[in-house]
Amino acid sequence: MSLLATYGHGTENDFVLILDPDDTQQLSNEEVSRICNRDSGIGADGLIRILKRDGIWFMDYRNRDGSIAEMCGNGIRVMARYLVDRGHQPPGIFSINTRSGKKFLSVPEAGDITVNMGQIAIEPGDVICDDINEKISGIRVNVGNPHAVFFVESLERVGDLKEPPRLSPTFPDGINVEFVQERKDGELDMRVHERGVGETRSCGTGTCAVAMAATFREGGNLPSKWVIHPPGGRLVVEIDSHSNAILTGPAILVRDVDLTAFLDKRAK
Repeated sequence: MSLLATYGHGTENDFVLILDPDDTQQLSNEEVSRICNRDSGIGADGLIRILKRDGIWFMDYRNRDGSIAEMCGNGIRVMARYLVDRGHQPPGIFSINTRSGKKFLSVPEAGDITVNMGQIAIEPGDVICDDINEKISGIRVNVGNPHAVFFVESLERVGDLKEPPRLSPTFPDGINVEFVQERKDGELDMRVHERGVGETRSCGTGTCAVAMAATFREGGNLPSKWVIHPPGGRLVVEIDSHSNAILTGPAILVRDVDLTAFLDKRAK
């Protein structure tokens, strides 16, 4: 069987998208991993199957290693751009369901896309990282998926983020980890290790976690607004008075791809 897909990215956080409204193209963890492999596959941080359930679009998001994730802030913008550009959804405001709930997006015909990521929250409990030659304390944030945010004097000291940073306590189900450096202009630079992926060029939920952690460090006053620079570009996060995170940034479709070579042999 053949399977066509589209490759795209949001601030260089890249994805393979498969339109599958009737949920007929289920993939194994191994197939997802082969597709996303950067040496022998298409190469991507994750894979999105675009489903439709009860008349509403649903984001079936998988990490690079094939594991299931709640959602992805950059990925949902790329999915929305796909739906509009390919004529499956008119531009404007519409919703997409995810494993962390329904998300509303504002999608123009061209340009940046805004997504309301819903309520996010600081979580109790200390988290310590000792991977950068000293122990530093981080801030835990729930963005529908778990994050630990660490503010550092220099991102150059963070080193290699291919493997998960050593944290205490440990997180058996994994956790996304962000390292943040404040800029002189008040904006923020960040790097991120995404669970099930490794270091990525950007992370939408991660930027929301960083914005909430930065707000918390400055006294927790809402609303707040932050401009955040992951390696792959620029994102804006606003947190309203009800702790809803609104994420704005680009979403680009690059090319269509044929996934046939990466699929297991299946009965016809």
